[in-house]
Amino acid sequence: MPCHAARARQLVREGKALRRFDRGLFYLKLLSRETGVVQPIAVGIDPGSKKEALTVKSAAHTYLNIQADAVTWVKDAETLSTQMRRTRRGRKTPYRQMRANRNRGQIRLPPSTRARWSWKLRLCHWLTRYYPIEVFVVEDVAAVTKLGQRRWNRSFSPLEVGKLWFYSELSKLAQVKTLKGYETKAERDKLGLNKSKQKMSDKFEAHCVDSWTLANAWVGGHVAPENTFMLYIVPLRFHRRQLHLLQPAKGGIRKPYGSTNSLGFKRGSWVKHPKFGVCYVGGTTQGTISLHSLQTGQRQTKVKPDTVKFLTYASWRIRKGVSASAAS
Repeated sequence: MPCHAARARQLVREGKALRRFDRGLFYLKLLSRETGVVQPIAVGIDPGSKKEALTVKSAAHTYLNIQADAVTWVKDAETLSTQMRRTRRGRKTPYRQMRANRNRGQIRLPPSTRARWSWKLRLCHWLTRYYPIEVFVVEDVAAVTKLGQRRWNRSFSPLEVGKLWFYSELSKLAQVKTLKGYETKAERDKLGLNKSKQKMSDKFEAHCVDSWTLANAWVGGHVAPENTFMLYIVPLRFHRRQLHLLQPAKGGIRKPYGSTNSLGFKRGSWVKHPKFGVCYVGGTTQGTISLHSLQTGQRQTKVKPDTVKFLTYASWRIRKGVSASAAS
């Protein structure tokens, strides 16, 4: 359970705890722990199409607010992959033998739907490592099918299927409770909280106000958020290994493209550079690896692998908040 900052420094100074970091979180590893009282903790989850929010809260404190970007690129990537596969059929291109159906017996989900819900599930798994979570409170995504509107009904059905898969996987970690959108609004209005209409902003009122309301509806304890500090998380896009580039290079030769390994480093890993500090690993070029900024994702430099210190594996980066005027 969390403690006061002065108490944390005292534990480290007396050798009773070790300082630890994990991709945006600072925590203590106790060397001699006694059994104590554990407060019930709820996690509110507000799904979204572009941005989503999670709040870790008990009746006494709001421990963490997360605003995360959603995974939105899978549909376009699958369209391109299909196009490349079909063009290879007309060329003398080596190919692997057909594999057996590995999805047999599993819930069939569209790749883009599975990617969206898997991203939220990964964050929940990460939070359960450091908080004794008792319940996940999720705002239920729902839409009424419309008579004669085939496109509307067809486009929303994957979300319905995806959320049921998400709930079943989430129930393996803790209890799962759901609230409809109008119920979340009723709870928010009862507390007198306002929600911003600027969905792409980094303000607490844009998304985290709903995740906080969901968690508070279960554990209670507050009539207004006492901690509005937010951790901003951006998922990294990895280009899986492809047979070759879509377009041939000079001489009609198609170069190989994509991988998740860069000269011994798993892409996305956080490393420490003497000049640029903490960065994450990108691609590789002629014996060097690219280092990218956690804040912007832009490449900062290319270095030899032995000049950086490995910190941790990661599939996301963290950034600082951006004001609404700067974001526009």
